[in-house]
Amino acid sequence: MGVSEEVCPECRSTKLTRDYELGEITCGQCGLVISESMMDSGPEWRAFDSQQAKERARGGAPLSYMRPNKGLVTEIDQYNRDIRGARLPSKKQAQFYRMRKWHKRASIASSTERNLAIALSELNRIASYLGLPESIREAAALTYRKCIEKGLIRGRLIESIVSAVIYAKCREYGIPRTLNEIAQISGVKKKEIGRAYRNISSELGMKIPLADPSYYVPRFTAALGLSGKVQEKAINLMKKATKKHLISGRGPTGLAAAAVYTASVLCNEQRTQKEVADAAGITEVTIRNRYKELKRELSIRVPAAAG
Repeated sequence: MGVSEEVCPECRSTKLTRDYELGEITCGQCGLVISESMMDSGPEWRAFDSQQAKERARGGAPLSYMRPNKGLVTEIDQYNRDIRGARLPSKKQAQFYRMRKWHKRASIASSTERNLAIALSELNRIASYLGLPESIREAAALTYRKCIEKGLIRGRLIESIVSAVIYAKCREYGIPRTLNEIAQISGVKKKEIGRAYRNISSELGMKIPLADPSYYVPRFTAALGLSGKVQEKAINLMKKATKKHLISGRGPTGLAAAAVYTASVLCNEQRTQKEVADAAGITEVTIRNRYKELKRELSIRVPAAAG
């Protein structure tokens, strides 16, 4: 309820009360119902503190870093229909076609806007193939914009910077995606993505944690059709390896794959090193070397037949 400064037509009192639940304006002096169809122009949501009110308040569609103009532009649709849904005459359609064409040219006028349009389209494509959520795409798009502001894209392929930004955000948010996967989808060499990633993380001062090999274990066990027991065993092996400082200086995918292979042997669900290598996207030699290190450093005893 709220109090208004309007005047009651009956007793000329200014003590009017607005009841937004009933939609009524009543006089607090004589009780006259002045209006029974009051419209509530306030928000349809409730807030219980100032923080909630600030978070829920809005004025239009939300901004999106995944769009070159962040969504702050008028779009002329492709439907060629009027407000009643009837098709426009051919002369009007030709007029709208020209308007649409020049509107697109005007909205992507500068070289930065053109770069963003290409980069964000590529970012969305790679993220879709990797199955990344919208929050990661938005974070990656924001980081790419920072790269443009810092001038980090000069002399480099747009695809390499986009791939590096996606890899950085996957590392930051603990999503298990490898450089090999991103390189294969983007069509950019792994070496080039790695170089761009190091440059971006250094120039932007990004504090990216070391990749945790245990993040990759569920993916590999699922791809190999192994049980939850094997997955749990492999994660325990990775925890022991971390305490022994075996993960420093070694690729996380190689260690994770070796742990999965070792756990499959110990749980009598053995897969061949080639099968594990194919699932992890690495070579059998890498698995063999990491497997030997795990056995030696963790004092693991495996059946003689398994090696």
